Amino acid sequence: MELMEAIYSRRATRSFLPERVSEDTVRRLLEVAVQAPSAMNTQPWRFVVIQDAARLDRYSERAKSLLLQRMGADDKSRQYAQRLSTRGFNIFYDAGTLIVICAPANGVYAQADCWLAAQNLQLAARALGLGTCCIGFAIPALNDPEVKTELDIPPELAAIAPIIVGTPRSTPPPVPRAAVHVLSWFHQPEAGQ
Repeated sequence: MELMEAIYSRRATRSFLPERVSEDTVRRLLEVAVQAPSAMNTQPWRFVVIQDAARLDRYSERAKSLLLQRMGADDKSRQYAQRLSTRGFNIFYDAGTLIVICAPANGVYAQADCWLAAQNLQLAARALGLGTCCIGFAIPALNDPEVKTELDIPPELAAIAPIIVGTPRSTPPPVPRAAVHVLSWFHQPEAGQ
């Protein structure tokens, strides 16, 4: 698959076949992820790979509980309250693989660097016929000190970009995109103007 096709056909996948992604494929995705640019070439990313369904279920329940506690008056979050309250809803959509990109918690550009690595990973997964989805709901639970200890994430690092990976049950439909909105575009005047 060519790069432009991968970019235009990548979708947030939320329904997966039950099999896990092979170790070789995960390693290949990680190798592509670390080809991302990083500020001052710091390459801050570190990775945690979880392919244990029981652990993912447990972290899903913890994340849902934390999100419901913190929801408050935020209208955007409240729209998910019913789904998050449902015992059968898994925030990882039953994907067999979760890749968590971590970086120094106080790194100035570390978050941006991790999201660049995440984009590389997602496009590579698409090129391999796999589906992905960033799971922002998981971030509070993955940064819980107890969970970080379980996952061998050192205290000075933070989980930045949790991405589920797997074989999609079906191809999600395209999502309409807004037209490009350019705020300003400054050109150098042509000679003689």
